[in-house]
Amino acid sequence: MNLWPPYVAAGIKVLDIADDWTSASVRMRVGRFNANYFGTAFGGSLSAMSDPFYTLLATNQLGRDYLVWDTAGEIEFVTPGTGEVFGTYHLSHAVADEIRAEAANGQKHLRWFETDLTHADGTVVARVRRQVYVRLKRR
Repeated sequence: MNLWPPYVAAGIKVLDIADDWTSASVRMRVGRFNANYFGTAFGGSLSAMSDPFYTLLATNQLGRDYLVWDTAGEIEFVTPGTGEVFGTYHLSHAVADEIRAEAANGQKHLRWFETDLTHADGTVVARVRRQVYVRLKRR
C-alpha cells in the first residue's frame, strides 16, 4: 500500500497492519503536496488516511464468504494538522464475530467505526467515522 500512488502523493504511509488483521496504523507527513491554502493538512488527505482500513480489516477477518464495502465516511476537523498526523484503526475479533452474527441471515449489515487522527502528542486533529457494509455472498 505504501507504493499506491494516491498515498504516495498524499504523504501517507502505512506503518503497521497486524498479522491477525485486528489493527492498522498510518502516518501522514504534512507538506506542500498535501497542505491546504493555510499550510495545514488538506481535509481530503485526512479522509484518505482512513478510507480503506476498516474495510481491509473486516474483509481479512471475515473471509471470502462476505462482501465488504466502505459505504460512508464522516470527518470532523478539530485542530489544524501540521507536521505528522497518525491514525490507528482497530477491529477486534469480538466485533468481527458480532458482524458475522448480524450478517448470518444473508441481509446486509451496516456498522460504523470511529477513530481519532492525532498528532504524536495525542492532540486530536480530526474525528473520523467510516461505515462498512457486510453481507454474506449469495451462492
